[in-house]
Amino acid sequence: MLTLKTLKSPKGAHKNIKRIGRGQGSGQGTQAGKGHKGQLARSGGRVRRGFEGGQMPLHRRLPKFGFTNPFRVEYSVVNLQDLEKLDGDITPDSLIECNLVSRNPVKILGKGKLTKKLNVKAHKFSETAKKAIESAGGKVEVIS
Repeated sequence: MLTLKTLKSPKGAHKNIKRIGRGQGSGQGTQAGKGHKGQLARSGGRVRRGFEGGQMPLHRRLPKFGFTNPFRVEYSVVNLQDLEKLDGDITPDSLIECNLVSRNPVKILGKGKLTKKLNVKAHKFSETAKKAIESAGGKVEVIS
């Protein structure tokens, strides 16, 4: 009969943990696998990240460089090949509804071909995109 006290895990499912520092008979008794004395044998005995023994660390030896412009405007990009799939007037709000852009300002780029007559309103246009839209008979309107 199967009861709770007769249940056993299968052979090899349970492995005893190695108990370090519990006497000479365990094989890990004297120094508990930490070698002899020294910094690494002590509790908390590690050097901090980036420490080079008192020498000036690499991240302080190298110069700072670069510049981050706080006024940079990040545009969401839409290509003409994406606009080919849409109809009617195209605005940033209609592009958001179609999941082509996020809430950033929109820039239209000239990758792909445009065969439809579209009225496109966006924050910025590349020269090739502007020419392609106007040559297809559409209108380009820059919004601020």
